[in-house]
Amino acid sequence: MRIIIVGCGKVGRTLAEQLDNENHDIVLIEKNPEILSEATDVLDIIGIEGNGATDTVLREAGVDKADLLIAVTPTDELNLLCCLIAKKLGVRSTIARVRNPEYAQQISLVQEDLGLSMAINPEFAAAQEMAQLIRFPSAINVDTFAKGRVEIFKLIVPERSPLNGIKVYDISQQLKVHILVCVIERGSEVIIPSGDCSIQANDRISVVAPVRDITKFFKWAGVLTGRINNTIIVGGGRVSYYLARRLTDDGINVKIIERDRERCDELSQLLPKAVILHGSGADHEMLMEEGIAAADAFLSLTDIDEENVLLSLYAAAKSNAKIITKISHPALNEIVADMPIGSIISPRLITAEYILRYVRAMQNSLGSNVETLYKLADSVEALEFRVRERFPLLGKPLVSLNLKSNLLIACINRKGKIIIPGGKDFIELGDTVIVVTTNTGLSDLNDILQS
Repeated sequence: MRIIIVGCGKVGRTLAEQLDNENHDIVLIEKNPEILSEATDVLDIIGIEGNGATDTVLREAGVDKADLLIAVTPTDELNLLCCLIAKKLGVRSTIARVRNPEYAQQISLVQEDLGLSMAINPEFAAAQEMAQLIRFPSAINVDTFAKGRVEIFKLIVPERSPLNGIKVYDISQQLKVHILVCVIERGSEVIIPSGDCSIQANDRISVVAPVRDITKFFKWAGVLTGRINNTIIVGGGRVSYYLARRLTDDGINVKIIERDRERCDELSQLLPKAVILHGSGADHEMLMEEGIAAADAFLSLTDIDEENVLLSLYAAAKSNAKIITKISHPALNEIVADMPIGSIISPRLITAEYILRYVRAMQNSLGSNVETLYKLADSVEALEFRVRERFPLLGKPLVSLNLKSNLLIACINRKGKIIIPGGKDFIELGDTVIVVTTNTGLSDLNDILQS
């Protein structure tokens, strides 16, 4: 597809990289010539210097022939204006990043008038991801497939867990439930495991399972934790506001520590069910006084990545809380990967992932069969395919299929029945199939086969 991206900040650059890797024709519009030049020197994309809200620049970018325009400049109003003008000039679909909570609440009223296909709020999306993690505190990441019937959970294997030393194919036999380990992250190594692959302590493993079986698995694996009741959040930004609103509505006690007095007053008005504390999250005496040792969850959500990492390390040392750390700068992810800072959340990456899912859905309408896409690790994707009549190997046992290397068929959804497949299982017309792989850019179920 031909895609125009307006704005080359963190989100715009990430989108350009990932969409370029999937062989889309990308045109990047950016005002800053240095930032634009840096992106076009590295990526196989077209760069246009200028204001993406002007018809001359959009026409130069070929907006009338584009399938999609994505506006991710730092300014909400500019993003909305870009989409409005682009739609008038003939682009098929538009996506705008809208961060202001006041706009976000009203956008549904004018979405059709603006010609918007999708409005994405990075902070709200990040808060939704965090709420999901708090709902399943044993996991460090949760992704949902098959319309909520199947979830892929990521967890760290404890030293004394029955998982330590077990082979993958022995787990379901011992547990008597349908569980499949689809990814093992061991240090910097990422493994798509075969059945005889052994799991080790401190591995990060991604497990696919029907929702009904996951609690039993967590209990057996020795990582089950109880319901979260008390939460401490450091930082009173937009992510904290959205998350606290969701948690307090669910009956969870929330304390927010914020150093800016004016913001504290504002949050007190917006969040009457939460406790708002004026102070610094770096004040360890304050953290102890406010009950960090007994907290069920601790979230470091300030605007400074390094401060978030240090606060999470302190919380890990002083409590058994579920820890979530917000990191915005991508370069830090690899540095902190092995640190005990719990689940790492990046609004930038979540925004890019949401938009990528929409792009895949657009491809679906153009002939692609991908319905859902998640990044399980830096080099691993989980894709959900809808099986149409074009798949030539319907009804054949999976063991007989000539699959690409580093690829695993993790789940089959057959009219609501969830199948964690073995070698004798097969694919039928109308199934949705979850595939986990390091082979990026798959757009059709036929792509899983060796050419």
